[in-house]
Amino acid sequence: MQTGQTYSSASSTFQLDRSSMIAGAGLIAAGGLIALIGVLVSGSAVSAALRQYYRDLEVPPGEVLKHTWGQTKAAAAAGTAAWQQHNGIQQTRA
Repeated sequence: MQTGQTYSSASSTFQLDRSSMIAGAGLIAAGGLIALIGVLVSGSAVSAALRQYYRDLEVPPGEVLKHTWGQTKAAAAAGTAAWQQHNGIQQTRA
């Protein structure tokens, strides 16, 4: 910058085109509404497919869970008993 030069910021003001801002806001709102409708439509399709899938199962998920939990408890008890027997620990039953 050479000596004697000055910059004035009084002549530069920030101005927005109001009609462009309104149009942009309207497009954003329309896009959001379209996205919301898309989520609702695809969500209802997924939910209908899941309902049909559960209806077609031979064994309900709750029964599978009970069976698997029983297997888990039996395996844990067998592992505990084997560990105690291997280490010579007396089993105590409450």
